[in-house]
Amino acid sequence: MKNYTPICVDASLILRLIMPGDRKESITKLWRSWRTEGREFIAPALIFYELTNALHQYARHGIISDEEAQQILHNISKLNISLIENKYIHHQALKIAQTMGLKATYDAHYLAVAQHANAEFWTADSRLVKQVSQDWPWVHGI
Repeated sequence: MKNYTPICVDASLILRLIMPGDRKESITKLWRSWRTEGREFIAPALIFYELTNALHQYARHGIISDEEAQQILHNISKLNISLIENKYIHHQALKIAQTMGLKATYDAHYLAVAQHANAEFWTADSRLVKQVSQDWPWVHGI
């Protein structure tokens, strides 16, 4: 088996993977190919805060039921995403947000984790991809 780089995923990609939508099939296919390759999935611990909040909002607005939100969160926990958390990540995220002119540090945390782990970063956030991919070719959008 080839030794592949890890993949840092963000909440937007995971939401597109688990929620119904027009792009779900292509994202599912991509996720399966990564798993077949034996890729490691990583993210800052922030991902579960964002995902939990998104599921709560979906339930609050009647898009899914409370029970579905709980089940989806359970299913997300089975995706085997390794959480990266250390002081370096926060300092690097602040620096990235400042350097790249990001409005907040949330996205910068994912970029810092990917940078720290020499990983590819994948997101469904096209705005972020446009903003940083020219400087960082390891940033990819779905």
